[in-house]
Amino acid sequence: MPDDTTRPRHEMHAPFGAHNIAPDCRGMNFYRIDRGFRDLLGVYLDADWRARMEPHFDRMGELAGGRLDELADIADKHGPVLHPRDRFGRDEEWIQYHPAYREMEQIAFGEFGMHAMSHRPGVLGMPEPAPPLVKYAFTYLFVQAEFGLMCPISMSDTSNLTINKYGSDALKRLLLDRLLSTDMATVLKGAQFMTEKAGGSDVGAIETEAERVGMGPDGIERWRIFGDKWFCSHADADLTVMLARPRGAAAGTRGLGLFALPRHLEDGARNAYRVIRLKDKLGTRSMASGEVRLDGAVAYLVGDVNNGFKQMMNQVNLSRLSHGVRAAAMMRRCLNESLVVARVRRAFGRTLDAFPLLRRQLLKIMVPTEQALSMAMWSAAVMGRANGGDRGAAELLRILTPVFKFRACRDNIPVAGHALEVRGGTGYVEEWVNARLVRDAQIGTLWEGTSNINALDVVTRAVAKNQGHRALQAAIDEMLGRSPSLPGQFRGLLSATMSHAADFAQQVAADSKREKHSRVAAGALYHAATAALLATEGAMLGAAGGDSRRLLLARLVLEQRLRRHDPFELRDGGWEDEATALLLSDEPVPLEKAAALVSA
Repeated sequence: MPDDTTRPRHEMHAPFGAHNIAPDCRGMNFYRIDRGFRDLLGVYLDADWRARMEPHFDRMGELAGGRLDELADIADKHGPVLHPRDRFGRDEEWIQYHPAYREMEQIAFGEFGMHAMSHRPGVLGMPEPAPPLVKYAFTYLFVQAEFGLMCPISMSDTSNLTINKYGSDALKRLLLDRLLSTDMATVLKGAQFMTEKAGGSDVGAIETEAERVGMGPDGIERWRIFGDKWFCSHADADLTVMLARPRGAAAGTRGLGLFALPRHLEDGARNAYRVIRLKDKLGTRSMASGEVRLDGAVAYLVGDVNNGFKQMMNQVNLSRLSHGVRAAAMMRRCLNESLVVARVRRAFGRTLDAFPLLRRQLLKIMVPTEQALSMAMWSAAVMGRANGGDRGAAELLRILTPVFKFRACRDNIPVAGHALEVRGGTGYVEEWVNARLVRDAQIGTLWEGTSNINALDVVTRAVAKNQGHRALQAAIDEMLGRSPSLPGQFRGLLSATMSHAADFAQQVAADSKREKHSRVAAGALYHAATAALLATEGAMLGAAGGDSRRLLLARLVLEQRLRRHDPFELRDGGWEDEATALLLSDEPVPLEKAAALVSA
């Protein structure tokens, strides 16, 4: 008889079939599988809003795990193409997008109105504008599938706020209806052009100049803009909010004015600027980023010409909060992908989640993911109160925004790397989502300020000038005081940790020679605050008969992210092994069990 080496390949049998490759999350409903997110909606979102939005969250969750995920993969592999001239040879460049990108735009702008929902009633049948938590909940679900398009969505959202807050009545009449439209034929999609060759993080070094034209018959003050913008995301936006220096104005940020730059003028003619080329980027490949040359382009003055930088910073801060939420979303996708692999993939006769090193690696993904989710939900709730006129909430939000953006965006990078490693070599192949998650994670530490810029914003401004660390400490202590289900000793530890973090931030802020510690200070504030959030959330949910696992996560934050360890110390067994087993199980963790473990 012939041996097996002579058997035709098509007659070969298992074990080397496709069933040995672990699946991914495609086809899942990202809302339904995310119990932590649904639990926190019950904690932070008004019950009426929750009931009203439930079917829409479910719809977005279905899309994110299905059609939207498919479209995102296609658009990432077929990025935008710049055509420098039209077919008649005219210098009227245009950007060609894949139909998959256009379909994603229809979902975001047309079906869900994500850019408009917090600015006007009527979106998704809402009788009033959506609170920030609702908007960011949709962001969180959407970004688990597609990150690149979230930039135009967010910039459209923040441009709407800027025009509405600072624009003249005449400018609002010209722009707002179209900015807030969900009709794809009429909507004006927004962008924000900041970066120049001379001025990236140093915004005061901007060289773009503005020359006043005068007041038009419609009551809108027009200017002409000259210069180059070096990194313009959503390069062909319908309306761009940007900074430029009026000729003769002072140097630095004080001399900058804020302007709204239309792609087309009121008569339909192209404005006098060109997209010179598109960037060949590491990530966010679905969305067009380019270099723009302004040759006397017409722009509308927004607000006080002598206060442009301060006005723009309101938009930047909103974008920073959005970046934190986006990082939370991407980490959630990484966690979900890793759990699917670990529970299905077998090696050496066992599933991967049975191995101690892999279990520890899963926790390194889970802990920062859940920290970011708690901070996202709380920050959005605080923003809602601030928008309602609560000055204390506004002061708290001032420090939460850069703290959140700084740490969550940094955490997103190692989390994506860990998730790639869990999937293994397959994840390095562009057919799977992990490669895109690794690439896209990098941009969070660049857009709207690098890690250094955000850490300095925390320490030199929010702490040194606004005493934001004390506002944060007071808010955390008040929250802990309203958590009777928390074990008393653990509550005291959380309060003391928050106090230590606030004191350290103040020490760093008090002496410019300590600036090098700013990142440590910002990170400590984030870890101390999120540990307290996780603990109070877990205690509240457990006391209501739900899942107290967030209480276990709170202790892990303290142990893994704030405590100094001897690298040669052997810490075997104990509470952490038992907590790990509970956290990697889908079963709810009873409050009594969680409380005992955090007190051990």
